[in-house]
Amino acid sequence: MNPQTAEKLKDLKGVLRSDFYHGYATAATQVEGAWNVDGKGESIWDKFAHTPGKVKDGSTPDDAVLSYYKTKEDVALMRSYGVTGYRFSLSWTRIVPLGGKDDPVNEKGIEYYNGLIDELLANGITPFVTLFHWDIPQALEDRYGGMLDKDAYTPDFVRYAGVCFERFGDRVKHWITYNEPGVYTLAGYAAGVHAPARSSNRKLNEEGDSSTEPFIVGHTELVSHAYAVKLYREKYQPEQKGTIGITLHGNFSLPWDANDSLDVEAAQRALEFEIAWYADPVHKTGDYPASMRAQLGDRLPTFTPEESKLVLGSSDFYGMNSYTTFFVRHLKTPPHIDDHSGNVEKLDTNSEGVSRGPASDTYWLRTAPGGFRLLLNWIWKRYGVPIYITENGTTAKGETEPSESVLDDKFRIEFFEGYIESIGRAVKEDGVDIRSYFAWTFTDNWEWAAGYSDRFGVTFVDFESKEKKRYPKKSATVIKELFQLMIKPK
Repeated sequence: MNPQTAEKLKDLKGVLRSDFYHGYATAATQVEGAWNVDGKGESIWDKFAHTPGKVKDGSTPDDAVLSYYKTKEDVALMRSYGVTGYRFSLSWTRIVPLGGKDDPVNEKGIEYYNGLIDELLANGITPFVTLFHWDIPQALEDRYGGMLDKDAYTPDFVRYAGVCFERFGDRVKHWITYNEPGVYTLAGYAAGVHAPARSSNRKLNEEGDSSTEPFIVGHTELVSHAYAVKLYREKYQPEQKGTIGITLHGNFSLPWDANDSLDVEAAQRALEFEIAWYADPVHKTGDYPASMRAQLGDRLPTFTPEESKLVLGSSDFYGMNSYTTFFVRHLKTPPHIDDHSGNVEKLDTNSEGVSRGPASDTYWLRTAPGGFRLLLNWIWKRYGVPIYITENGTTAKGETEPSESVLDDKFRIEFFEGYIESIGRAVKEDGVDIRSYFAWTFTDNWEWAAGYSDRFGVTFVDFESKEKKRYPKKSATVIKELFQLMIKPK
């Protein structure tokens, strides 16, 4: 890092725990490739990407960045970046190709993940494993509508989770059931722009109901998560001694006009609709926030007493994915039936014309480290459980080739310096308990419906090259130096 940054952060030397984990996060669909190799089944994202017009640049994740074939190379590169942890997801259809509780297990898939886990451990890198990062087996979608049928889906997910605990849990001690259930739900069932591509918009999607299905699916995710955790805690945790939880998305919301009580309330309501929708049932009350019930009525499902008891306390930690901050203004008109954000308007500047931050190459993402610190405090005060930051990162404009200026990625470096400083200050000055930081992401990859047009990596990937050649960016070195400064020596 540059001398000015080192001087600014010198008081944060050793503020993070000696067992603090730092590294990178990825998702199977986005990096593995080998989409139909060695017995892997079709996921909803395989189907979505092969449907013309669904992905911005017309690409598919058939090859992604070929990480399926590059385990040793990628782990060696990660090690050179000084990481102590790597968060990756398992492809459900690589392990149980048809997905169901009575469907066969694919040993080739087990073999691949065993090899990755063993290679990480051999290089001193702790695996953090996500069971579900948006890629439900297409067979389950065809069989009964996937997560729209909680009773059919839950045993299938729990059985898949059990196979993973059984086969990998002797070495994997950090489990995440679901990644960002809210994003999966809203993008897939409200906006319909992600798989399985359902919404009320008939110009975009043939089927779906944006006013009800997102809440049904979200409920299914919470209940199936809780049953998978129950299985782990009763059958595997006593011997394997691991931790298990769920990772939730959420950006911070600030009032558009800080002097307007309606905007202040709207910002809080936006946080509840986005974050507390999942976090309150898991970490606080065993039920959805009152603000959601007030607006949505019986469109928001009800937990049975058994479900509520199972869901509450079903995460050993708070898994946090966050990228940016928005200004939020109260809408004075009644909420639209397809509203999922608490009847608010999200804006890039506040009432005084202050911007929420410098623009990235992704329309919604702006650098806002101050809001990140405020969000860490909001989560800590509301839920009081240790926070594992499981995703945070940015794109940068103009990253089209591995030129000297692109690899010296100053915009991304400034992003990480600001956000990682916010972690140190939240720990040192605010008393927030933070245990990990996984940057998004290790390499440029296939970014869902954006295809290869969004580059989040600290490693540039030449997507045109047959071998998807990697080029380290300077941000990887800066992150390494920041944590060398801030983590207390063992």
